[in-house]
Amino acid sequence: MERSTAMAAVLPWVMVSGLACAQDTVQSLRAEIAQAQRTLQSLNARLDALEGHPPSAQAGDASLAASPSAAPAPAQAATPAAAAPQAQATPPGYHSVLPPRDSVADPSTAASRADNTVSPTDPELKGFFAIPGTDTLIRLGGYAKLDAIADARAAGDQEQFVTSTIPVGSPNRDTSNVEIHAKQTRFSFEARRPTSHGNLRFYLENDFFGSSDSYQFRLRHAYGQLGNTYAGYGYSTFMDADSLPDTLDFAGPGGAAYLLVAGMHHSFSMGQGNTLTLGVENPESEIARNGVEAISVDRVPDVSLVARMERDWGHLQLGAVARSLGYDAEGHQDTTFGGGLSFSGSFSLPERDLILFGLLGGKGMSRYTADLTGSGLDAAIAADGTLKALPLYGGFVGYTHYWTQMWRSNLVYGELYLDGEDTLAADAFRRSRYGALNLIWSPAPSWTMGMELLYGQLEQQDGRRADTMRLQGSLQYNFIK
Repeated sequence: MERSTAMAAVLPWVMVSGLACAQDTVQSLRAEIAQAQRTLQSLNARLDALEGHPPSAQAGDASLAASPSAAPAPAQAATPAAAAPQAQATPPGYHSVLPPRDSVADPSTAASRADNTVSPTDPELKGFFAIPGTDTLIRLGGYAKLDAIADARAAGDQEQFVTSTIPVGSPNRDTSNVEIHAKQTRFSFEARRPTSHGNLRFYLENDFFGSSDSYQFRLRHAYGQLGNTYAGYGYSTFMDADSLPDTLDFAGPGGAAYLLVAGMHHSFSMGQGNTLTLGVENPESEIARNGVEAISVDRVPDVSLVARMERDWGHLQLGAVARSLGYDAEGHQDTTFGGGLSFSGSFSLPERDLILFGLLGGKGMSRYTADLTGSGLDAAIAADGTLKALPLYGGFVGYTHYWTQMWRSNLVYGELYLDGEDTLAADAFRRSRYGALNLIWSPAPSWTMGMELLYGQLEQQDGRRADTMRLQGSLQYNFIK
């Protein structure tokens, strides 16, 4: 009797315990199945990217697994296995076929790309996280950078090495100078999401180069791109950010195509890594007035056409720009045509080494060069009132060598030449030369430091010259690498 009573008391407890264990087992199995499904979807997305196919619907879901709209049932989401993918959410988009590279200033990350592909300096797109309740993923990025600069002689611009500003004939040109600043410190905000019309990207970036005598916040990029259609403010369609060399100096070689401008463009895929991009951008005639009280006239936008080829060994880009330049003064007005070509690219070498180059030439395109943008040398008003577009040509070449995984060096040389055609003042720009040699140490992805020796020479239209040398040391902390 006592044994029966004991069994009667124990039996309900055993049944309840067994039911609870069974319930726990079912929930665990469901969580494991959900995790396996997400892992399979992620692998499918990576396979699609490697084969060069657009992301499938499953890949898009896998990339957004951290968002509530793509999350499993609440009971499953509460388990550690279901919550784990949140820390590894990756925005949708193809992987770049370009060889990965390092860059201090990192102009490639901000560049617009066909299909919103990733940058060769940011192949893993680290740091994105989901906005709850949406398919949008965002990332806060940037870096803090301190530059310590010592000039052997006056360099003109004390914060960037702009060879066109080197003073010629100045009584103080032999004065040495030391400058320490953190104006290159940068903040960026990026958002990505899939849509029925392609991947959407929004990018915003600022630094502190807005003033020569203070740390004024400056806009560098603010644009959106849906699929292959871009609109906003950022790099000109004509320039090639992936060809710019890796220097501690922020300005880079004066013969490089470089311009930040408002505009829009659309890229057409030609297959196998080839694209054709047509762009229209805000016009601005930069004119040497030669004593004439005149205003610049801009009646049509600048138009660019760029053909690009990307391969696993690097890339080649051929660009063309067409411009209408004009001015209006009392009793005089005139317009003229400006435009030119650029050819640039990169080649990977064994042991991660890299060759970068850029060439450009034409008339009325000083605005599109790193050395002369904003200098008023697209065209000049002649004595008879006609407007003459000024011929220009230049270029650069850079070589990156990796001594080890942590140590690398860059050797860069560039020139830029402007023909005054007897219309410019004697002290106007004629030719500049730029050279850089650095040693950069990156013991961790988020920490970079280095030393760089720079040489610059400026020649004026009357043949007078001046040069200087700069030693620059930099320490940089990246926020998300």
